[in-house]
Amino acid sequence: MSAQQAPVNESGAPFSIRQILAPLAAIIVGLFMVILDGTAVNVAIPGLMTEFNVEYQLVQWTVTGYALAQAAVIPLAGWLSDRFGAKRVFLTSVFLFTVGSLLCALATSVEQLVIYRILQGLGGGMVMPIAMAFTYRLSPPEKVGAVMGMMGIPILLAPALGPVVAGWLVDYASWKWIFLINIPIGIVGILLGMRTLPVIKRQAVASLDKFGIILAPLAFAALSYGVTEGATSWTAPKTIIAISVGVVALILFIVVELNRKEPLLELRVFKSMDFSKGIVVQWISQIALFGTMFLVPLFLQDAKGYTAFDTGLIMLPQALAAGLFMPISGILYDKIGARPLVLTGMGLVTVASFILSQVNAESGLWMIIVPLSLLGAGMGLSMMPLNTHLMQSAPRNLVSRVSSLTNAASQVMSSFAIAGLATILASKMKLYGPTATSELELYSLSFGDTFLVLTGIAVGGGLLAIILNRPKRVKDGLDDQQPEMMMHMG
Repeated sequence: MSAQQAPVNESGAPFSIRQILAPLAAIIVGLFMVILDGTAVNVAIPGLMTEFNVEYQLVQWTVTGYALAQAAVIPLAGWLSDRFGAKRVFLTSVFLFTVGSLLCALATSVEQLVIYRILQGLGGGMVMPIAMAFTYRLSPPEKVGAVMGMMGIPILLAPALGPVVAGWLVDYASWKWIFLINIPIGIVGILLGMRTLPVIKRQAVASLDKFGIILAPLAFAALSYGVTEGATSWTAPKTIIAISVGVVALILFIVVELNRKEPLLELRVFKSMDFSKGIVVQWISQIALFGTMFLVPLFLQDAKGYTAFDTGLIMLPQALAAGLFMPISGILYDKIGARPLVLTGMGLVTVASFILSQVNAESGLWMIIVPLSLLGAGMGLSMMPLNTHLMQSAPRNLVSRVSSLTNAASQVMSSFAIAGLATILASKMKLYGPTATSELELYSLSFGDTFLVLTGIAVGGGLLAIILNRPKRVKDGLDDQQPEMMMHMG
């Protein structure tokens, strides 16, 4: 296909927005289900400890195992999509996640639950990168920002809604329903996807990168585990071993991939300055965004004493603001590019983090709800423009590989944000412990200082956003190396 050609349907004409609504709905259903489950289970941990009569350290593996399984398979998503077709791999991933959900609900021991959560993670890990690449390839070139903005709504809504849904189910039904509700959603997503998702013409790929398929999952899973354990202790043997293994595996992986003609993850894309600058900004913004999402529920429950369900309700304005601004940012991206949107978004995150750092024992609920709303608006404005910018900075035929690369790095960065901020929070608790006059004052001072650190990170992300340029083919209206797509119904 020539550089100017857009994706086409059966008649040879470019897809219209109306034609891609049904496929987009199938993608969003699967994506929303997977992301929602990632945060929902956290709320159920106390109930699971009681249900199975086990310690927190064992139950925590229901969350850790899920995250590590996701980190392990994300690097494989691009190669599998190119080799077997994005539609087939996406639907298989949703199917595995749905089966894993059923097994989780039927688990009779915590060990079984951990195993089934890992199965869930193996399916769910590939859903995000494939969904992003699928949506980007399907989008009309002049509307790519608007379409990606629509797809981004579940990415921000689901983590905020997870605690609300799970809190209600745990309090008024059973923890099993956190998994049971996935089954009808998964079935609908699979049936809708079978009927509406287009078949993307497979790309010629080399034989499987045997070293890459071992080193990539090892590197990303070990790094994710290591930095997660760092929240408890950075000097513990298991933390040091995991991070060391992850770093060594990552270095070997980079060396191997740069010397392969057909690598598992296309690291040569870093030669694009637009891509390299964009992904650095994305990493910093993710630390600020996901770090805040981690700290606020902790503060509300530990310092203010709210229940999990109440905490979810208090955080609902954040989800609503994100959902409102996400499609707006997509439409604006097509007109003005990523830089002004990311600058504005990170500015709002900075203001929100600073306000939260000033919350004390006497602060009312509005002192929390207002910055949460600002945070949601900032996330909605900045997240998907950054993702779209990265995809448009790379050759179109590498979109699936780039999506896998950015998602794998994102998994590590979100783990790093949570672990790093948890370490800072713990050190502040030790610092203020001897002098604080009450537990609430101790929490307020400790969380306040931690949010100040987050404010500085958000400022750094905003400053770096100044260097973002619009990718050349966005300015020129070009869409190079677009893979052929045919709409397949039934």
